[in-house]
Amino acid sequence: MIDARQRLWELATTDGGWGYHAGQPPHLEPTCLALLALAPEAAQKPAAWEAARRFVASQFVATGKGQTVRLQRGRPQAVWPTALTLFTWANGLATGNDLANLAEGLFAVEARTIKTDPEVADMHDIDSRLMGWPWGEDTFSWVEPTSWACLALRKIGRGDHPRVREGLRLLLDRAFDTGGANYGNRSVLGKSTEPIPGPTAVLLLAMQGFDHPRIDAAKGYLRVHGEQTTDLEHLAWIKLALACHATDDATRTALPQLDRHIRESLEAEATPTNGLGAGPLRLALAALALDVEARNPFRLSDTPQPSQGEPAFVNRTNKAVSKKERMPLGERVRTYFQGINAKMISNTRPLPRTSAVHIGRCGEYDEAAMRALLKTQFGHFREHVPAAGKRVVLKPNLVEYHRGKVINTDPRFVDAVIQLFKDEGAAEIIVAEGPGHWRNVQFLVNESGLGDVLRKHGVRFVDVNHDEPRKMLNLGRTTGLEHLYISRTVAEADVFVSLPKLKTHHWAGATLSLKNLFGTLPGICYGWPKNELHWRGIPNSIVDIACTNTPHLAIVDGIIGMEGDGPLNGTAKPFGALVMGIDLVAVDATCCRLMKLPVERIPTIVLAHEKRLGNIRADLIPQLGEAIASLAQAFVPPPEIEKQLIPERLLNSSPS
Repeated sequence: MIDARQRLWELATTDGGWGYHAGQPPHLEPTCLALLALAPEAAQKPAAWEAARRFVASQFVATGKGQTVRLQRGRPQAVWPTALTLFTWANGLATGNDLANLAEGLFAVEARTIKTDPEVADMHDIDSRLMGWPWGEDTFSWVEPTSWACLALRKIGRGDHPRVREGLRLLLDRAFDTGGANYGNRSVLGKSTEPIPGPTAVLLLAMQGFDHPRIDAAKGYLRVHGEQTTDLEHLAWIKLALACHATDDATRTALPQLDRHIRESLEAEATPTNGLGAGPLRLALAALALDVEARNPFRLSDTPQPSQGEPAFVNRTNKAVSKKERMPLGERVRTYFQGINAKMISNTRPLPRTSAVHIGRCGEYDEAAMRALLKTQFGHFREHVPAAGKRVVLKPNLVEYHRGKVINTDPRFVDAVIQLFKDEGAAEIIVAEGPGHWRNVQFLVNESGLGDVLRKHGVRFVDVNHDEPRKMLNLGRTTGLEHLYISRTVAEADVFVSLPKLKTHHWAGATLSLKNLFGTLPGICYGWPKNELHWRGIPNSIVDIACTNTPHLAIVDGIIGMEGDGPLNGTAKPFGALVMGIDLVAVDATCCRLMKLPVERIPTIVLAHEKRLGNIRADLIPQLGEAIASLAQAFVPPPEIEKQLIPERLLNSSPS
């Protein structure tokens, strides 16, 4: 039998603490969970234990009110580890002033409640006045950081604080009547979203002692999912949550069955290969879940506050102080000149060496046909993107997984692209993705079939959401952000390839090779679902990312696309094409013409063109392979698409 604790000790970094995967420098979340899991054995390895504790303590940041905890080499606005650290410290790792200072720092973190967010405007079944806790400063409340904050503050006896009471009401407000929760959106654009085991479990941990139909429904959801899933992370969270709510026979009966499933999954994931398997975070959760009957650090003993009645809103101004207001003079001067430098780089950016786009017919996901076509297509771009001896990073579009829906880049297509670069002599090939909707990307990789492809080729997968962040000067500057934190794996690629699905998108019009870049920013820096980037404007964020770290090549999976209410709720659209080019603006403009969408009115493409990322005009885009007219099909646009397009009256010219 696999000993999860022993494996954890073996994976500790030499400097103390644990990363999200073996060989990674320490991060706060896996280190805190490992400290909780290894507490019974702390005396056996005192040096490693104390080194891990010192690492966490070294990430404390004094504020005007108390202390917060932020990864010092990460994005400074990402304050969400504060609550998890407070909870960990409250389990015997600290007392007195440390706990009080962390609590005050956590209380000082406020979330936005404004109603101008493009997503909140389409969520009519949640109370957007409620404030919980955000992933990052000056952003919106979400289920997971709010759950951890309420759990930690209740753990130290501060459950009667108005912020905690309001946070708990927010959690109930975000939970589904039918069971479970996700990161906070019960519905988007009138379409119901789906619950996710992780946030549901953390919500239930925070809501211990409460009696509410939505809590009972969440328990039922986790029991059902626990019978169906084989994913170790999901199973561990389910066991931890249900063990704290085992007040009924059905839940008590489920617990030993969950233990059996956890042990089976632990054995199956025992040896992490190709970036998959049981890394430190999953091992820590498994160890905690299997030990929960003997020792349960998540169990609360405080008396919950009443959950009924109108919410008592906390008095607050909720005025976000701009970063410039907080900056000292020297910092403001430096920022000013950085902005000038970024603007000069943007204005003088050389256009891609060719805007040619190759369109190739491919009617089905036939391995031989795709490989032959990709080889022909790449022959036109090889001199511009030589792959021999290079480190190639492939970025597919992996949003969510629903059996029978064509949401993601097809794994059979990814298989063919991997073989293309193997044949080209790439020194290393990596597949990397950071979905905005799911933290447990390993579950998505395996469920979608991508995991089988990676194992077939021996190709490594990198979970961008938990990858090392690399701070880069924002060369787009349209979001107002001075820097972007990009996945180091992506930023350091010799050849970076965007592999999107041909889809419509209810906020961007179309989601293609540029929109696919959202998944290159780590969730540990921007949260889930990376809502801050939506709030700053989807076109702005996409173009800033593309300006800062521009892919070298785009290959669009258009064999089967999606039309209508994409990127999740649309319908399959057999299209029969692969599209390739090194000018991503030209590639996306060509794809829009193939879908018969108005290129000159798609904000992302127009803004990218204005930032000199590429050409949009058809007469400047040489068409290789098939002509657009021979394949073009009208895609059903997303509902209310006119709200997202550039109004016709504002067009100065009409690229065609």
